[in-house]
Amino acid sequence: MPEVHPNFAREWIEFIDPANPAELFKCDLTWLTSYWTCIFGNGCKGVEADQPDNGCCTDGAYYSSEDDEARTLKAAARLTPAIWQFYEEAQPKKKGGALKISEIGLDKDRKTRKVDNSCIFLNRKGFSRDGFVGNHGCALHQLALDEKIHFVETKPDVCWQLPIRRSFEIREFGDDKVSVTVIGEYERLAWGEGGVDFDWYCTSNTEAHVGREPVYLSNKVELVALMGAPAYKELARHCDNRMAALKSTRRKTLPLFVVHPATVQARS
Repeated sequence: MPEVHPNFAREWIEFIDPANPAELFKCDLTWLTSYWTCIFGNGCKGVEADQPDNGCCTDGAYYSSEDDEARTLKAAARLTPAIWQFYEEAQPKKKGGALKISEIGLDKDRKTRKVDNSCIFLNRKGFSRDGFVGNHGCALHQLALDEKIHFVETKPDVCWQLPIRRSFEIREFGDDKVSVTVIGEYERLAWGEGGVDFDWYCTSNTEAHVGREPVYLSNKVELVALMGAPAYKELARHCDNRMAALKSTRRKTLPLFVVHPATVQARS
């Protein structure tokens, strides 16, 4: 089924941040109650047509901060040749040096290195060698599974946040200004010119709206990390109410509810 048109109406909810009453959250209920799920290795076509098995890992991950890079480097130091295809490529030239996992991107920001035209942490499909027991996909994701922790703790920020997008607005009320944290879909348009060049993109594609749970439940850990536990609890309450209302009515589109069109098509 085709990718849905990006310009569609959305349903938003705003509420005061329970941890800071001076700030607001603005959340996209249409996205958060959709049934999107990551289908890497299970139908994902990749953002580059000539690398269909590499998902969205083709350009490497841009770090959000120095702390983000430091945390990624710390996690990479726990990787072994058994689960990381490019373990040797990352080793420092001098004993005691830092792992060679980063480089400068085209926009002069720091990011994970590209090796063989994709991220250094991506184990390629079909790779094998003696002693290698890693899976196709991100070695940092595999590390989290092996250590029985969430990949929020091991992967660069952009990798565990996507396709949830956190942005910030300033709203003026007379002489006062209020900070608004926006939680929504990292849709194709949010990438700017780069998004136009993607050969395939998952968030608005019906193939990826096949989750067992809505996004606000399946991505709970990520949302708590982005919002804080008190705000997530309030968000979940609103989402629960919306899901219950959807189940109780036959009218599932405007004007009552704005359901993500990719979810609608995937379930029709």
